Amino acid sequence: MIGSTACAQQPAPPRIIPPSSSSSITVGAERTASYLPLLKDHRVAVVTNQTGRIGTTHLVDSLVALKVNVVKVFAPEHGFRGDADAGEHVKDGRDARTGLPLISLYGDNKKPKPEQLNDVDVLVFDIQDVGVRFYTYISTLHYVMEAAAEQHKQLVVLDRPNPNGFYVDGPVLETANSSFVGMHPVPLVHGMTMGEYAGMVNGEGWLANKVRCDLQVITCLAYDHAMFYELPVRPSPNLPNMAAVYLYPSLGLFEGTPVSVGRGTTKPFQIIGFPGCTVGATDFTPQSLPGAKDPPYLNKACHGIDISDYGAFFTRMEPRLALHWLVGMYQAYPSDKSTFFKPFFDKLAGTAMLREQITKGMDEDTIRASWKPSLDAFRKVRVKYLLYDDFH
Repeated sequence: MIGSTACAQQPAPPRIIPPSSSSSITVGAERTASYLPLLKDHRVAVVTNQTGRIGTTHLVDSLVALKVNVVKVFAPEHGFRGDADAGEHVKDGRDARTGLPLISLYGDNKKPKPEQLNDVDVLVFDIQDVGVRFYTYISTLHYVMEAAAEQHKQLVVLDRPNPNGFYVDGPVLETANSSFVGMHPVPLVHGMTMGEYAGMVNGEGWLANKVRCDLQVITCLAYDHAMFYELPVRPSPNLPNMAAVYLYPSLGLFEGTPVSVGRGTTKPFQIIGFPGCTVGATDFTPQSLPGAKDPPYLNKACHGIDISDYGAFFTRMEPRLALHWLVGMYQAYPSDKSTFFKPFFDKLAGTAMLREQITKGMDEDTIRASWKPSLDAFRKVRVKYLLYDDFH
């Protein structure tokens, strides 16, 4: 099986697709005339990170320059400037440029507290997502929506394209496995923008006590789900390029196993391996780097597979979550296979079934077939909340 993994790095025949037109897209943040009236004469809190930009200028700097009364900034995982490690505690503080209070929405304070919203009238949410259930920015969105609803504040979501928004795939989360890396019964790749996802969270009653958020979405212009949107800013430290963004849905599952995904190297989420791995042709040694201060196997020689070329060619292939690397690495794991899957794996997968299927020796096609009923049901729900033309 792992032998076919190496072969799978070669791109499949091209499929017919509309050309990417990222340069023609106007993101929600750029449509200031549409949302500045919603902020006028109000005290505003901004939920954002380094991706919240109008051109090359940070959204917060732009709003301050436009005389919007910004009173504080909430920052998600990786912090306001986007340089913190995954899972690292991000401290509260002040933004050096504007002097605004910075409040972390990660660690022990994932949801804005009532007292943190006492001096706020409107919240503005602007974070670039990558369309994967375990990428925690949609969990931050959930808690911001919930706090806004409970405290009777309006939430304005400045929408951005989803770089993985051209397909839907993977196991649908079962509520028993809900956590901050997956809160809702959606597939691993959900194919929705933040604005669309917010509408689904509201409409499906997923907020605590089924409260509803006073939600306003400022949509993108000239975007649809068949487009391949290239991110102008890396969304987090370990997604440095589009190859990593496209591979992230498939490789993120390895974070619940002993397999390194290349954190601490120049190719995070583009190489996989571990010390003593007997497959592949790539050697790498994780180092302490910004955004990966203490990566798995720090300073230890690893061996494995470089799949960066596969990621670079992803948009030329049939879009789907790839399982063959996961199945192959499990089969090739030289140690006790009962130690391959950590408890965290089921949280990432959203179900115990995927782990059980792999340990039973099921092949990728059989596993994928088991997803179809729940994926079909999700697609029927998803279409109700789409704000843009869908892929076909």
